[in-house]
Amino acid sequence: MLDSLLDRVTRSDKRFTVYGRGDETDIERQFEAHSVVVDWQQLPPDGPEPFVVVAEGGEVVGVIPLEELEWLLTPPVVRPSDPTNIAPGYRVLFEVLDETVFTAMNRRQLLAVSHEIEDRARRVGNGRLHASFQHLSAFADQVEWYWTLGETDLDIHVYGAPDWEPPEIPGVTFHGYGDDVLERYWVVTFDGGTEELQACGLVGREFDETYDGFWTDDPHLVERIETELVAGAGPD
Repeated sequence: MLDSLLDRVTRSDKRFTVYGRGDETDIERQFEAHSVVVDWQQLPPDGPEPFVVVAEGGEVVGVIPLEELEWLLTPPVVRPSDPTNIAPGYRVLFEVLDETVFTAMNRRQLLAVSHEIEDRARRVGNGRLHASFQHLSAFADQVEWYWTLGETDLDIHVYGAPDWEPPEIPGVTFHGYGDDVLERYWVVTFDGGTEELQACGLVGREFDETYDGFWTDDPHLVERIETELVAGAGPD
């Protein structure tokens, strides 16, 4: 379910311990929007060159020289095309970078992230785009934009509680659901189409008129989000 998926992503089991000299680096600030705990340890003057110990689930999985980590974090950050062929410490690093966690985001901010995902899908022009608007009535302001998206070769699916009858839009399939658990969620996923590295997804859970959640560029996590959304919505 989306609840367990969101809780897993936002509950950090990853820790970066920075061993350095002098003043602390801004590594912690750079990772403050990601699901990772960052610690700082002072190295003695005669110790080794600064480095970062990467741990996952309480176990050390790798060590990265601090200078190299700072270089990897210099924009634009380039993800490996095949993360299975890199050392575990670097794999965890890029997993962390692929998941941006947020709290207390409002609808306007969430809509901006959603439009970025949708626009990426439009630029690719093919693949699957799924969007859950909580209630189909919330889709009313997006009709013109989705007409534009429907003119591509995208396979588009829109979900929401059936409190409004949307117009027929070529290329767009609507799904109503009655699960009040799903009504708490704002979800957008794009599988990347023919460009898997363009895959991206967003999960927001409403809480006191704001949203907590995450967005990701990890194709495997995007697929998981899509699967949970489709399964949760059930048959039409």
